[in-house]
Amino acid sequence: MTDTTTDDLPLAGVRILAAEQYGAGPFGTMYMADMGAEIIKIETPPVDGTGGDSARQSGPHFLGDNDSHFFQTFNLGKRSLTLNLRHPSGQAVLHRLVEGADAVINNLRGDLPGKLGLTYEHLSPVKPSIVCAHLSGYGRMDDRAGRPAYDYLMQAEAGFMSMTGEPDGLPTRMGLSIVDFMTGLTTAFALTAALFGAARSGKGRDVDVTLYDVAIHQMSYPATWYLNEGTVTNARPRSGHPSVVPCEMFPTSDGHIFIMCVLDKFWRRLCELLGCAELLDDPRFASFADRRANRDALAERLDAVLITKPTAEWMAILMGQVPVAPVYDFAGALDNPYLRERGGIGTFDHPMKPGFKVLANPILLDGKRVAARPGPALGADTDALLAEVGYSASEIAALRQDGAV
Repeated sequence: MTDTTTDDLPLAGVRILAAEQYGAGPFGTMYMADMGAEIIKIETPPVDGTGGDSARQSGPHFLGDNDSHFFQTFNLGKRSLTLNLRHPSGQAVLHRLVEGADAVINNLRGDLPGKLGLTYEHLSPVKPSIVCAHLSGYGRMDDRAGRPAYDYLMQAEAGFMSMTGEPDGLPTRMGLSIVDFMTGLTTAFALTAALFGAARSGKGRDVDVTLYDVAIHQMSYPATWYLNEGTVTNARPRSGHPSVVPCEMFPTSDGHIFIMCVLDKFWRRLCELLGCAELLDDPRFASFADRRANRDALAERLDAVLITKPTAEWMAILMGQVPVAPVYDFAGALDNPYLRERGGIGTFDHPMKPGFKVLANPILLDGKRVAARPGPALGADTDALLAEVGYSASEIAALRQDGAV
């Protein structure tokens, strides 16, 4: 299922310069790389043997010098260029590269793109159609522009933590850096849309996306309820839905399953399959509103039945009849045979670890997965990229000696 070649990919021929590091920005551009775009990572030149994207030094698992499992997770299929954007000669190199690029993206602190010449104002004289995308914590305009920002801080301020976990527990963050990932994908979409516009009009623009704005926007329908009706949505028992019952986690004899009766037909079928048809005649559970009002009583009745069989047995009974899923732990989710049946694990040969495994891109093109390609060594493509834009070998050596690359 992973036969798609780079020439067949929808973004083949698009060149994007990426002054990016760590998580959110690289996650978004990796999707664009998977779709065929040439992503050129602009990384700081090494000092005393280390440098570049800070993700290269993120443990606990490393792949030699200046590489790690973490770095590979976010940088598959990219090229690496070392370039000092604070150096005058580095700016000259940037401008030469922009002449042959379609977009420039960064995920720097909001006050830095202007200082480093990465905005449309700075780069449009070089190429009017260039798109400049900025992913930051709080944007480039207000008094928060200079603040560092991270996913966990967004989960805290945007209210995510108040909606996660059990009602009687402390506010709890989600287990993954979900705001980083959502913001990366939002930026990739915004950049792709702006590229489409620039291709039609010949004029580029700035595109700004922030972690804070994306986090708040993901409050979605609970936010609509609050803004219009004053309804506050808090954490629900067993990670339940805020308004639909039963739509939550239930115990089995050896674990848990998650059942979602979001339609009346699923509620009726659940009662039939559990041997609890009498619940259909109980006025306490007649409607969605009734079931919500009597949630605890209903959970007690369902618990008594579901606890009698193991998860696998209930899955065999309910799957395909009622929306249901096993509640796996971390290892169980990744060891699930279904994941491999779907081609969800990609493999490539890394110089330090042949057979390196990663999660495959979830997008199918013509029914096939995109083949995984390793992330680049630090500066692996510097000489080739500089030569492409007209620098001679002696000029490249001088740039390196001067600390510009």
